[in-house]
Amino acid sequence: MTTRNLQRYAWLSIAAAITTIILKGVAWWLTGSVGLLSDAMESFVNLAGAMMALAMLALAAAPADDKHAYGHGKAEYFSSAFEGFLILLAAAGIAYTAIDRFLHPQPLSDVGIGLLVSVVASLINWFAARELLKAGRAHNSITLEADAKHLMTDVWTSVGVIIAVGLVWVSGWLWLDPLIALLVAVNIVWTGWELMHRSASGLMDEALSKEQLETIDSVLGKYRPQGLEFHALRTRQAGRLAFISMHVLVPGVWTVQQSHDLVEQIESDIRKAVPFSHLTTHLEPIEDPLSHSDQALE
Repeated sequence: MTTRNLQRYAWLSIAAAITTIILKGVAWWLTGSVGLLSDAMESFVNLAGAMMALAMLALAAAPADDKHAYGHGKAEYFSSAFEGFLILLAAAGIAYTAIDRFLHPQPLSDVGIGLLVSVVASLINWFAARELLKAGRAHNSITLEADAKHLMTDVWTSVGVIIAVGLVWVSGWLWLDPLIALLVAVNIVWTGWELMHRSASGLMDEALSKEQLETIDSVLGKYRPQGLEFHALRTRQAGRLAFISMHVLVPGVWTVQQSHDLVEQIESDIRKAVPFSHLTTHLEPIEDPLSHSDQALE
């Protein structure tokens, strides 16, 4: 599936966000619960994040050009960073509202129907998050994965809010309502920070994960008994794509065709082991001392 086709999942996220904003807004309007208000505010973040995801997926789908020879895949990191920033802003707004409610307690009303509406909204978010996460992992899209994780965080936040508001309704402890909202704020701060950190790592050309590097080494290990050596392995993640470059040292007596055929097989095996990878290899004669000089990153 192309990046352009992934945009339909962003539309799913937008539709879910608009629907849950309406439902959670109704739940807050019915009950007057600041806990449910905090839940509704997070859905506005979901909407802004989903719209940003749509824009960045469209940009990432643009083909490589003279100024962007490696494509536009890194645009996806801007989406997840933006969503992380919005989450932090939402947390600040929720905390402010909760503190005001601590100082000015208000009784809740129509809690039963309000909670029922909120449950429906949470189920919509859960379905959307499941689909986005499945697509994000299958197609290695940090944008969809970030959006899915945020939606799933929203689901668990909503579950906590619904249970706690129910306790307020039963017990009459009005102070519990703003406390719920503060806990929601603290919980989503971590999600926001995690998204921003991951985006920064991608923009800084962080290497592939330890597991992926071990997978590459395992593939190369199958060829070492044939007299080959490898060094100067460099990797980076750029959105969906993993860029891998390395030097392949072969016996000097091999023909160019023989060396080329084997390198093609090695690249094919790595692409199968590490999906969405783009490889650049450099052939060198194993007997030449200069072939062993470029090992600065070993």
